[in-house]
Amino acid sequence: MRTLFTGLFAALALTGAASAQDISLRFPVACEIGRTCFIQHYVDHIRDSGVADYRCGTMTYDGHDGTDIRVPTTGAMKAGVDVVAAADGKVLRTREGMEDVSITGRGRESVENIECGNGAVVDHGNGWQTQYCHMAKGSLSVKSGDVLKAGDKIGQIGLSGMTEFPHLHFTVRKDDKVVDPFVSGPPTKSCESRGASSLWDESLKSSLAYQPGSVLNKGFAPGPVAMGDIESGSAETNTPTTTSPALVAFIRAIGLKGGDVQILTLFDPDGKALAQNKAEPLDRDKAQVLLFSGVKQPSGGFRPGLYRAIYRVERDGKPAIEQAFGIALRP
Repeated sequence: MRTLFTGLFAALALTGAASAQDISLRFPVACEIGRTCFIQHYVDHIRDSGVADYRCGTMTYDGHDGTDIRVPTTGAMKAGVDVVAAADGKVLRTREGMEDVSITGRGRESVENIECGNGAVVDHGNGWQTQYCHMAKGSLSVKSGDVLKAGDKIGQIGLSGMTEFPHLHFTVRKDDKVVDPFVSGPPTKSCESRGASSLWDESLKSSLAYQPGSVLNKGFAPGPVAMGDIESGSAETNTPTTTSPALVAFIRAIGLKGGDVQILTLFDPDGKALAQNKAEPLDRDKAQVLLFSGVKQPSGGFRPGLYRAIYRVERDGKPAIEQAFGIALRP
């Protein structure tokens, strides 16, 4: 990604100036963290070789200089998810007019020097600036010179610029140097001490607790599920009934690590396991993974009642993620 007009891949420099704590940030997306939006990537804290987020995890990539806040599907994006000012400030510059098209298949060169897509830069005084990237075409509601209050709408999450999924890329700078909002001081050698304090408003710190992987989508379908069905949102609306040809539980997870073992089990209304998919350990870190488990329709159809599924991720032999979800089948 690049800054508006100039380029965002200038050398990444995390600064200790944030320790002054002279800015407090509200969340820049009008969403419910962990339900209607998720953090896909954090700032990369290794500036030479290798990658590490602020907790020495793998929820980042080489040179990443912001926080990526994604919505679960392109359907959610099209419904409209507002991007808002993280603090009081003045709009310095904007860009509009870029199409909402995934970079997949069209090449990075198609967005060279405009990787941020539709976006805005806001000045907050005392050397602080925030940048908002990948917003939807036609959604920007601000222009250069506009004065904003924290929470004022800037635009909506989109798919413009160098991105493969709908999200907001949010960058914080102090005196033109990148600051990780999850860390109120410079990087430390001790991962456990990182994030003890942050630039986020106090009311956000619980909901923004570090998550080394999350469940992005989950549900049930009447047959096989493809990633495109989940991304569009159609998989979550095509719900099965007692007469469906199959009952399939599906899940899409993000931020999994190499070696993680995923298990998805489907249960009938009596609590009996109908099917289980225990996947092979992941061969490498994965930005996203699709897993499903299901059965064909039995003779006479499925019994009416509550069917449940449990998804579990084991990491280094210990539970890392677990979610249960269900569906009431009716004729």
